[in-house]
Amino acid sequence: MANQLDRLKVLSAGIISLILMLGIARFSYTPMLPLMQAQAGLGISEGGWLAAINYIGYLSGAIIAASISDLQLKDKLYRIGLVVAVLTTWMMGISDNFWLWSASRFLAGLSSAAGLLIGSGLIMNWLIRHDFRSELGIHFGGLGLGIAFCAIIVELTLTHLSWSEQWYLMTIAGLFLMIPAWGWLPKPDASGITQSGNTMQDNPPGKRFLQTFMIVYFCAGVGYVVSATFIVDIVNELPGMEGKGAWTFMVIGLAAAPACIVWDLIARKVGDINALIMAFLLKIVAVLIPALTANIFLVMISAALFGATFLGIVSLVLSMAGRYYPTKPAKMMGKMTISYGIAQIAAPAITGMIAEYSDGSYSNGLYLATGMLIIGSILMFRLKALEQKAA
Repeated sequence: MANQLDRLKVLSAGIISLILMLGIARFSYTPMLPLMQAQAGLGISEGGWLAAINYIGYLSGAIIAASISDLQLKDKLYRIGLVVAVLTTWMMGISDNFWLWSASRFLAGLSSAAGLLIGSGLIMNWLIRHDFRSELGIHFGGLGLGIAFCAIIVELTLTHLSWSEQWYLMTIAGLFLMIPAWGWLPKPDASGITQSGNTMQDNPPGKRFLQTFMIVYFCAGVGYVVSATFIVDIVNELPGMEGKGAWTFMVIGLAAAPACIVWDLIARKVGDINALIMAFLLKIVAVLIPALTANIFLVMISAALFGATFLGIVSLVLSMAGRYYPTKPAKMMGKMTISYGIAQIAAPAITGMIAEYSDGSYSNGLYLATGMLIIGSILMFRLKALEQKAA
C-alpha cells in the first residue's frame, strides 16, 4: 500500500527530473544565449536555428511517446533520457562548432520529451493507480524551478565563468540531480487495477474535440516559444534594460514553479476549459507587453504572467490527457505535444530570421505570437461548446 511518503518521493523524482531534463538540458540555453553570442560567435539567426533544432528533437520524442504503450519500455526511455540530459549539456561546452551544438540540441530535445511526456505519464499513471488525485501541478513545478535555477546560476557566475565553463557547471549539477530522479521513481505496474481494486478505463474525447484541441495547443506553442527562446535577448535590447534579461528569465521560472498548483485549484472551481481560457487571455497580455514598453516594472509583470500561464497551460492540457487515457497517459500527451512541437520548430527560426532583417528587433515575433494566442483563445470557446454538447 502506497502512503504519503511514497507519493512525496515519486513527485520529488518527477520534479527533479524536470529540473534536469527541461531546466538544465533545454532551458539553460536561453539565459546563456547572449553570452554565447558575445564569446562564442553565435549569430542571432544561428541562435534561432539551434532553438528550432532543439524543438525538432522534442517533436521526435513526442512522436515516440505517442506511438508506444508499453510502460516498461517507457520507464527505460525515461532513464535513458536522464543520462542523455547530462551528456548533451556537457557537449555544449566542449566546442564552438555549430554542428556539434546542433547535435546536442536535438538530443536534448529528445531528453526533454522523455522528461515532460514519458516521465509525466509515468507519474500520472502511478498517482491514478494508487488512488491519489490525478493532477500534475506539483510535478510541473519542477519545470519552473529548473528555469529559475538556470537563470540564477548563469547570473551569479556571469563575471566569473566563461560560456563553456558555465555549461560544465550545469553538467555537474545535472549529475547530482540524476541520482534521486532515477532512484525515487519505482518501476511501473502494468496491471489495469488500482490499489483499491478499481479497473482503470480510458475515456477518450470525441474526434472533433481532439482535432480542435490540437490546433489550440499549436497556437499555445507559438505563443510560448518566441518569448521562451528569446526573452533574455528581447529584454536586453530594450532601452535602459541592458543586462536585465537573465533576471527576467529568473522571474519567469519563479512565477512558473507554484503556478501549476494554482491552476489545478482554479480548474477544480471553474473547470479545465474555463481555466485554459483564463490562462490564454493572461498570456496574451504577457507576450504583448515587451513589444509595447520598456518600463522595467511592466516588463517584470509580463515575465511573471508569462511564467504563470505558459506552464499552467501545459499542466492543464497534459493533466486532461492523462485523465482521458489513465492506462496510457503519455500516448495522448505525445499527440498533443506533436502540435505544440511543430509550432516550436517553426516559430524560433522564423523569429530569428525576422529579427536579423529588422536590426535585431523581436517585436514582430512577439506580434506573431500574440496573434496566434488570440486565435487559440477563440477556439477555446469552440472547445467549450463541444464539451457541453458531449455532456
